[in-house]
Amino acid sequence: MTRRDLMRAAVAAVVAGGTRTSTASANGGPPAQDPVRPTFCLFSKHLPDLNWSDLGKEVKAAGFAGVDLTVRANGHVLPERVADDLPRALDAIRAHGISVPMITTELTSAASPLARPLLTTAARHGVPFFKAGYWRYSASRDVRGQVDLASQAIVGLAALAAECGIAMGVHNHAGYIGGVIWDIAPAMDKVDGKWTGYYFDPRHAVAEGGGGTWKAAANLVAPRLKMVALKDFVWEKTAKGWQIRDCPLGDGMVDWLWFAAALRDARFAGPISLHLEYELGGATPAERTSRTLAAAVRDLAAARRLL
Repeated sequence: MTRRDLMRAAVAAVVAGGTRTSTASANGGPPAQDPVRPTFCLFSKHLPDLNWSDLGKEVKAAGFAGVDLTVRANGHVLPERVADDLPRALDAIRAHGISVPMITTELTSAASPLARPLLTTAARHGVPFFKAGYWRYSASRDVRGQVDLASQAIVGLAALAAECGIAMGVHNHAGYIGGVIWDIAPAMDKVDGKWTGYYFDPRHAVAEGGGGTWKAAANLVAPRLKMVALKDFVWEKTAKGWQIRDCPLGDGMVDWLWFAAALRDARFAGPISLHLEYELGGATPAERTSRTLAAAVRDLAAARRLL
């Protein structure tokens, strides 16, 4: 077997077995596996001013085991430079003992010229999971038609993911197709669950189904849960009406104790990506980075306590 074959076989074992990824091996190979505990990752979007090495260093110092790396426009790795830059970014981050179990992309179609090179490179270098992009609801009243088009795109991208050897997670972002889960569930049922599943976000699920259907959505995705996003929010009455305000983890409306039990019941052991969507302030890049890292430490402690 070639080194590429060995790498892809190791990634397939991580994806199929539902195990987490941890610290990279000393020879630069895929991260080691731990069948018990998920990997807490920090979403690199929140640290845009750090280079790859500093990103790995600071994320480790903040107590995380992994990085959810942005591979998209204005991200830490640009999609058009993925063949050259993604391996270098992974090496720089892993040199600090930090894994990269998932990347966040904007991919919404297998027909994109960036899709195959991006997924092939990520899989070849030991990244087990990627987040797809978003399909928007437009002003058109043909809701079923919009869902059908997005469903076709999901099926095509799922086939490419399987071919490349990297698992796809579809994120339930409020306001987008898939935000309520039910609209894309029929399409997801058609694809190979080994290589395509859900990237579940309880914050967005509660925003879209706070009356209780978010729990039904969580139970629906549980058998095919690949990744989890952590964030929190409250509804707030303002001069412009009721609006969502993001807030630190545990200060909002998500029932974290229920969700923790759901994760345990599902025996989830994939990446958990922490997001800091609330306002942190900072007049300079250095101050923003410092505040972000302090908030990440605080929210990680809350995540470990709540989950």
